[in-house]
Amino acid sequence: MIKAGIIGSTGYAGGELARLLLQRDDVEIKWYGSKSYVDQKYASIYQNMFEIVSDSCMDDNIEALAEKVDVIFTATPQGFLASALNDRILSNAKVIDLSADFRIQDVNIYEEWYQIQHKSPQYIKEAVYGLPEINREKIKNARLIANPGCYPTCSELSIYPLVKEGLIDPDTIIIDAKSGTSGAGRGAKLDNLYCEVNENIKAYGVGVHRHTPEIEEQLSYGAGKPVTISFTPHLVPMNRGILITAYASLTSKVSYEEVKSVYDKYYGKEFFVRVLEKDVTPQTKWVEGSNFVDVNFKIDPRTNRIVMMGAMDNLVKGAAGQAVQNMNLLFGLEENKGLKLIPMFP
Repeated sequence: MIKAGIIGSTGYAGGELARLLLQRDDVEIKWYGSKSYVDQKYASIYQNMFEIVSDSCMDDNIEALAEKVDVIFTATPQGFLASALNDRILSNAKVIDLSADFRIQDVNIYEEWYQIQHKSPQYIKEAVYGLPEINREKIKNARLIANPGCYPTCSELSIYPLVKEGLIDPDTIIIDAKSGTSGAGRGAKLDNLYCEVNENIKAYGVGVHRHTPEIEEQLSYGAGKPVTISFTPHLVPMNRGILITAYASLTSKVSYEEVKSVYDKYYGKEFFVRVLEKDVTPQTKWVEGSNFVDVNFKIDPRTNRIVMMGAMDNLVKGAAGQAVQNMNLLFGLEENKGLKLIPMFP
């Protein structure tokens, strides 16, 4: 039995973690942490948990939690884990962080983009970037996992194989991304009110979105040199889902079969990445509620560019599902255990 604790259990990602873990008979949630709802019944905050969870919310004392559990999930704002992490915590429990505190290896870049001081940079080099399809072996032996962001997960899985194999010029990558409103979190914000979002679509964080350096860093590892991208996210009026449409110049003339063979090389044996059939474009509806990422591509010979596409659920593969996938690897379990969720439709 794996004993788990969730700090930030009342946010959307934390609630999704609870939903996924509660369906398993090999995991026991010992701690529903929440800064805002201490001593309140968890089921009063998430009514879908009525008569399923009887526990009340605990505080965010991660050091005390580490003595009670085997793994800690921190679904918290940037800065929390960096300010709380210490050797005692890491010696007692595995930590899977859903924030950005340990995703970026250069602390100066982190502080520049997130506009906060990193309080524990000594752990950055130890942290393993938790994208299993690329870092599987490193994840298995880690103490600290930096769970990737939602936009980066979809972007990297859609683009990485072609960068790694040199089929595209990495300096020409443009990523157009769209996300449902749950990606902005559960907190009350004017921009997320129904009347502001409904019947509307807008770009935000243009040129300054915080996921930009994370995507650049991971694609740089694939390219073997620094990569600079143009990344623009958009907010769309739906609850869940991310759609990535990325563009890049080809380095040589290639056929559909050649590109498809590259994607098959990287994802042919991957359970969660589905390379779609020719001319089938990814849609968020076909991955909703699941840990799947659907990817595909289209060669545009007229412009000598390729269009790379990906769709996934931002709360599952983009957050909680990927965190559980990482937990499975950490504890030597079947990687898709508890995650064989068939996408919901309609």
